[in-house]
Amino acid sequence: MNGHPGGTEHTRRMIALADLPEGACVLDMGAGSGEAVRLLRAAGYDARGIDRESSGEGVEQGDFLHMPYPDGRFDAVLSQCAFFVSGDVQAALREAHRVLKPGGTLLLSDVFFEEPVPLLERAGFSVSILEDMTDVWREYYLEALWRGESCECALPRGRCCYWLIIGRRSSNGFV
Repeated sequence: MNGHPGGTEHTRRMIALADLPEGACVLDMGAGSGEAVRLLRAAGYDARGIDRESSGEGVEQGDFLHMPYPDGRFDAVLSQCAFFVSGDVQAALREAHRVLKPGGTLLLSDVFFEEPVPLLERAGFSVSILEDMTDVWREYYLEALWRGESCECALPRGRCCYWLIIGRRSSNGFV
């Protein structure tokens, strides 16, 4: 499946909800073709992305579970539909926490099979905004299946929800 539920409008909404400072340095983890990177740059942010495949301007090829960036490099980290697909949500959260400055902002929308707030709190984030977007995700997923696209991940059993989350780096990491 390409893209993410809600498309560009969802990305714009996340950025607005995050209330990032002008010129903030933002990393898109799982940047894909770089659509969010281009959107962030057009809005005046210093943005770059990392993805398994470098397929767009401003997107570096690499593993976002083991990034080459120094600790505390970014003001904000954005990720849409990538942490779950990575196969290790906790490792993705650890890396996001590591590269964020203290007090940095996490803009995350993804699939979760457990309550996201305790998971993020254990990872050293305080959650300020949490919105259930499961209905939008279901519509997106069904449309993708209808088009013959497939999910590249095995889905665990249990209730699946899609959450929009805005959080802040609040502590030293996994407790």
